Amino acid sequence: MSPSRIAARVRRIKPSPSTSAADRANELRRQGKSIVNLVVGEPDFDTPVHIRQAAAAAMDKGQTRYTLMAGTVELREAIVAKLERENGLRYAMNEIIATSGAKSAIYSAFAITLEPGDEVIIPAPYWVSYPDMVLASDGTPVTLPCPEENGFKLTPAQLDAAITPKTRWLLINSPSNPTGASYTIDEYRALAKVLARHPQVLVMTDDIYEHIRFDGQRTPHLLQAAPELRERTLVVNGVSKTYAMTGWRIGYVAGPRDLVQALDTLLSQSTGNCCSISQAAAAAALNGEQGFVQQSVAIYKQRRDATLERINAIPGLSCRTPDGAFYLYINCAGLIGKTTPEGKPLTEDGDVVMYLLESVGVAVVAGTAYGLSPYFRLSIATSIEILEEGCTRIARAVAALR
Repeated sequence: MSPSRIAARVRRIKPSPSTSAADRANELRRQGKSIVNLVVGEPDFDTPVHIRQAAAAAMDKGQTRYTLMAGTVELREAIVAKLERENGLRYAMNEIIATSGAKSAIYSAFAITLEPGDEVIIPAPYWVSYPDMVLASDGTPVTLPCPEENGFKLTPAQLDAAITPKTRWLLINSPSNPTGASYTIDEYRALAKVLARHPQVLVMTDDIYEHIRFDGQRTPHLLQAAPELRERTLVVNGVSKTYAMTGWRIGYVAGPRDLVQALDTLLSQSTGNCCSISQAAAAAALNGEQGFVQQSVAIYKQRRDATLERINAIPGLSCRTPDGAFYLYINCAGLIGKTTPEGKPLTEDGDVVMYLLESVGVAVVAGTAYGLSPYFRLSIATSIEILEEGCTRIARAVAALR
């Protein structure tokens, strides 16, 4: 057999499971099947009008050329102001860089720091792309199962036991995809005490869901709890989830100057600067009135509460109430060992997910994709009518099991 033309760093990763699940659901829909797609993690709202108007105005003004690699002055000033206003974090302009989405920011941060064999601690359940981005950067993902009884959150004892001389990063996502779990200030302080004993460990905070929180409070930040970690922490965020701007592709990073400069260098030779029009829109999002954020979160909360009630009423399924984000991470342990009407046993959560898709046309993502089973993730970023239909179909499918 001839050697592969594909580099090992690509051959050792897999396509995004959530993207693959969405593609499968869309394929079945094209075949004429009735599919309730509860896979995709993006707001179902349109981008607010004032943000779209800012983009149109930027085009009318001719702002359609390359920008500074790190982002326009306007956008970076907006990011600096946002971090101080909302998070109490102060950064200089040269400690900020805009990226083509938060996903690009995370991958690029690994690319500039990881040497072969370097380890990245990733609490599980995790966003599906984290381990593969580490692998693609020649690192080694170290996934730590965080069970439901611990609130799906990393404990200081787990962190302490996992750190080795090869540990390069700890990655924290709060509120979390897929569980919606959110760390408290005290929990952050406890983790920081462990990190204080290991100064070689960098920390990345993925804050993309910070505004989608259901208790009316602001999401605490690690650097509020432990400002002493500032010089080894990268803060990653973006406008996609908060402002319904997934297609605009704007993320950003705040952090130590040397890391931001290295990101600038790498991105200058890869993606280049972000879309100029999207940068103008993102600046308007961060600087403008925030009514849309409160309104959308209120709607997500209504959907969460209604869907939780329906799911928890189905025998064999249960779901912990998420603090934020727009997902339910549903425990399906009660279905494992049951048999479908066709006589097929359900042996793991992947079987449950395929049964729901094939029997009643409900598309969700198996917990194996997030590193903790037996669960499946259901997105509430869709209308209440679609969620109700999905729950009705799930209940019908479960009732048919033997």
